Formats: sequence, C-alpha cells, structure tokens
Amino acid sequence: MPRTPIYLDNHATTRVDPRVVEAMLPFFTDSYGNPASVTHAVGRAARDAVETARAKIAAAVGGAAKESVFTSGATESNNLAIKGIAGHPSRRGRHLVSVVTEHPSVLEPLERLAAAGFEVTLLPVAPKGHPRAGLVDPQAVADALREDTILVSVMLANNEVGAIAPVGEIARICHERDLPLHSDATQAVGKTAVDFRALGVDLASFSAHKVYGPKGIGALYVRHRNRRARLAPLIDGGGHERGLRSGTLNAAAIVGFARAVELCLEELPAEAKRLRGLRNRLFAGITSALDGVTLNGPVLEREDWRLPGNLNLAFGDVDGESLLMNVPDLALSSGSACTSAQPGPSHVLRALGMADDTVRSSVRFGLGRFNTSEELDYTLCLIVEAAARLRRMASSA
Repeated sequence: MPRTPIYLDNHATTRVDPRVVEAMLPFFTDSYGNPASVTHAVGRAARDAVETARAKIAAAVGGAAKESVFTSGATESNNLAIKGIAGHPSRRGRHLVSVVTEHPSVLEPLERLAAAGFEVTLLPVAPKGHPRAGLVDPQAVADALREDTILVSVMLANNEVGAIAPVGEIARICHERDLPLHSDATQAVGKTAVDFRALGVDLASFSAHKVYGPKGIGALYVRHRNRRARLAPLIDGGGHERGLRSGTLNAAAIVGFARAVELCLEELPAEAKRLRGLRNRLFAGITSALDGVTLNGPVLEREDWRLPGNLNLAFGDVDGESLLMNVPDLALSSGSACTSAQPGPSHVLRALGMADDTVRSSVRFGLGRFNTSEELDYTLCLIVEAAARLRRMASSA
C-alpha cells in the first residue's frame, strides 16, 4: 500500500520540490541581504540573484526580464492587472469584459469595480456535455466589446475543470480594437507550453506554489512599452519593481520560483504525457466500475483543450463532500481552495449549466509530479468502494 494520505489536490497547491528547497537555502543564511541595499556586497549579491532569477522566469514564459513584476502571488497579480488598468489616468472608458468561470481573484475585483460605477460583462462558456465544455467562444468576446471597453480578462487554464481557453485567438480580437488582454495563467504555467509573447497577451498572472515552488511569491507579466497595459500601482512605498509594486523583494522565494519554473520547463513534455496517461487510466477505471459518473469540462481526448493532470467528475447519487469524508487516505477537493471560506455550489460548475445536486456530487482530481501509478491504483479502489457504499446506504435509507 502506498504512503497516505495520497495528495491529489495539486490545483490548490503543490509540494515544494527538494531541488527548489536546495536552491533557496543559501538565501536564508548566507546571501540574506535586501536586494535594494546596493551600497554593499551582501545586498548586491541578493540583487544579482533576484535579477538572474527574473531573467530565468521571464524566459520560461516567453517574456523579457524587464516584463516581470514580482508580487505575493497570482491573487495580487490579478488584482494589480485589473485594478491597475481601471485606476490608470489614461483609461478612456469604464467597461470590462471577462468570463463567468474566472477565479475569485478576478471576479471579486471586477465586482468591486462594478460597485464603484464601472460596467462589467461576464461571458458564458460551453455547457456540460459539449466537447468544449467550460471554454469561452472567442466570437462572444468580440461581440461584447464596446467603444468604452478598457480591458478583457480571460483565464488561460481553469482551476476546476482544466479547460484551456483560446487565448491566442482572443488576443488577436482584442488587439484589432487596440484593447489590452489580461490572462490568469496560474494553472497553465508549468503544466503546458506557455509563451506569453506568442499568445499576444498584454498582462499575465502566475504563481510559484502551483509549480512545485514556495508559497507567497508570484509574478505579473507586463508587456514592455505597451501603451495598452498602463497600470496604476496598488502598493506604494519605495518604488520597487519599476514603481508597480513596492516592498522588499523575497530573494529566497524568487530564487525558488525560478528553479521551480526551470524544472517544469525541462520536464514538461514527458511529465505532461505521464500525467495524461495516469488521469485517463483513473477515468477509465472509475467509469467502468461505477454507473452514473460523468465528466465535467472538455473532453479528455483533446490535449489542447484540457490540462493533463485535471479530472473533474460528477458521481451521480453521491454527495461529493460525503465521498471525500469517506476516503480519509486521499487529499482531494470538491472545488477551488480559494472559495472554501464561502461554502456553496461551485460557480464554475454551475456556469456549465449543472444543477446544484450534480455540482455537489462533483470531485476534482489534481494529479502532479509526485503521484505514482501505485497511488492511482489505490485511489481508484478507494473511490469506487466509497461511492458504491454511499449509494447502498442511500438506497436503504
């Protein structure tokens, strides 16, 4: 039997890779200077490490070093992108466009702007049962644009159903209208090939703790010399990060971020293939052993439509939370970790047109680097046994 609990919640966060920890350690005890203290050697050593890491991170996502702004994570990056555009004095309108399945760190800043007098259009996605379930139609984006639109924000890969949006096509539509496109790329970076410049995004958010790096460090890609992407800072006090994000840089975490992204890039082709194989085997095993289990999100066959480690299933006639409680050896989730403080049916699954009871029967499997075939076989046995037992209990009640 594999060691338990088996961690299958890699969309929420990932275990820090030991190679990342090794890269970080010297910056706690040896090169511990403030990167802004450039008047002495200790500070300059930290600054040089930060800038080397910045260049590595930027290169991994198809950007330049000067296009990376370090933040505390993707939530702050999303807030800086959206509120930064809305708060810049050069903006010429008060209308923003996004998608109903976005992460709360996009939807809630939009809600706050709407309360302040801005107008927000949230676009629908293809419903459950459609091959492209969870994906937004680029034509819907085009149709939503107005003369006073100031920003479009579309998530690159969804954190619940793994849907990979056609962001490149949406970028072309936005740029025909000279509008900036922001993308929350948090779930995509490190799991699929990402090139922000090739995609055409103007702003993109991502975070280290989704790619086997430390928590508390993220970045916002801001395309250089782009008048579409002019931002007002959220945090003042020191002028760090070209005035866009003041605060002492966390050199250790930034170095770890770079090493994590570097490792993901090196291992990406083989790892994506491995995770896709494990996921498909888990799906086939569950659906062959249990009736009434259906897939949430895009079809598994299209590699360009869905993240390789994502599987979201609705277990008919089984409550998802009860299922999780009956498999204590598994670390699983019924939705986004960022909404756990606000219990209720997943807004992503409801946007797919699913009834609340079907939404509540759903479980998300997030496979990652440290999962093994043995773990997936054990997971299959536990899930099938627990779901069958819960159905028997319900039928005899």
